[in-house]
Amino acid sequence: MAIIKTEIKQKTIEKEVALNGVGLHTGADVKLVFKPGAENTGFLFERIDLEGSPRIEADANYVTNTQRGTCLERNGVTIQTCEHVLAALVGLDIDNAVIELNASEPPIMDGSSKFFVEALEEAGVVEQDAFREEYEVTQVVSYADEETGSEIILMPSNSYQVTTMVDFGTKVLGTQNATLSDVSDFKAEIANARTFSFLHEIEMLLENGLIKGGDLNNAIVYVDKELSPETMDKLSIAFNKEKIAVKPNGILDNLTLHHPNEAARHKLLDVVGDLALIGTRIKGKVIANKPGHFVNTQFAKKMSKIIKNERRNNVPNVDLNSEPLMDVNQIMDMLPHRQPFLLLDKVYELTDNHVIGMKNVTMNEEFFKGHFPGQPVMPGVLIVEAMAQTGGILVLSTVPDPENYLTFFMKMDNVKFKQKVVPGDTLIFKCSLITPIRRGICHMQGYAYTNGKLCAEAELMAQISKVK
Repeated sequence: MAIIKTEIKQKTIEKEVALNGVGLHTGADVKLVFKPGAENTGFLFERIDLEGSPRIEADANYVTNTQRGTCLERNGVTIQTCEHVLAALVGLDIDNAVIELNASEPPIMDGSSKFFVEALEEAGVVEQDAFREEYEVTQVVSYADEETGSEIILMPSNSYQVTTMVDFGTKVLGTQNATLSDVSDFKAEIANARTFSFLHEIEMLLENGLIKGGDLNNAIVYVDKELSPETMDKLSIAFNKEKIAVKPNGILDNLTLHHPNEAARHKLLDVVGDLALIGTRIKGKVIANKPGHFVNTQFAKKMSKIIKNERRNNVPNVDLNSEPLMDVNQIMDMLPHRQPFLLLDKVYELTDNHVIGMKNVTMNEEFFKGHFPGQPVMPGVLIVEAMAQTGGILVLSTVPDPENYLTFFMKMDNVKFKQKVVPGDTLIFKCSLITPIRRGICHMQGYAYTNGKLCAEAELMAQISKVK
């Protein structure tokens, strides 16, 4: 499995857009504002009703409660029932957005993602400069909850696809399934599928003072037991209706199903929203059997951990015995560096947005004479310099006469060293563009690997300048 930098640009919304409604569980009036998000930030919730307007990332590791929706909490600040909003963002192929709230819970609207999708479309979707990353699935990953029989399986596929299968063991609902073959189908096929509950759950929630913002227009209620006159009266009061009745298809009245399998489609909507908490796009097929917020978010946490480890150890697959794209002489034709400061021996890959190079670290290096001679270690700053020289190949390949240019550092951020490099090691460098090259400025993410492990990483910015 691998994290890949795609040729697809990240997307956000063009302008702010607001919705007003009530929270399902709190019954409180709430205003939600979708705002454009900066590149590489993902989805951020912002609580403007609290001092300092704290923000919470849509991150599976912040999930604290999944009983009646997915709840995020960080530093005492909570966001309840975030999944319908996140599903709308993913469904419209958006990468970055800020979701501003003046309460702990987004408005429930009609219990689906429909109104969020419509608002986001009104705001307009625009491309950004940064490229999107995807996690390409090459082997099966699964998570199962033995207690409930719920299971999620992720397998290789050419695109992100989701299939859900639901079976609650009730005659009124039966067994249903739904499939999203392409994210572009989300608006038409999934977005308007509303949340649902069984009558026995509604009674329990009412007794505990929950679903204060619920009515028969934002939740499908399946009647799985006999309705007593007393229950009828309670429901009439709770839903502010003169009379409550059961339709022939087993749901409470005042609501018509959008789809025969609307329950399965809504479960799919929830899966899409909950898996947005992974924080990285998935190139693979999700099969969810009896999904729920607990199993969804546990799987998201598992995937988040796998991707974090892969990101650290995403060693390029390079055949060091194969003929390189560029040898040291060809490198010197492009780079101005010379011994002892040329720190790149070969280039194996060079595309429009990434480059892979190699350096053999030998005992004959000049720096080993003075850098811990008794226990020689390659200086970290020189590992970063070698990484930058590799990136220099990438940026200089964009001009027809690279020999007439010099490359200068502008900035280094998030520099980290993980493993020491010693004589006899082989360093593999990979530099990938974070944003397209403009005016000779190259903004890239660099990694250095040795012995199959990540040994250094840095975010680099450099500019090429013509020799006068």
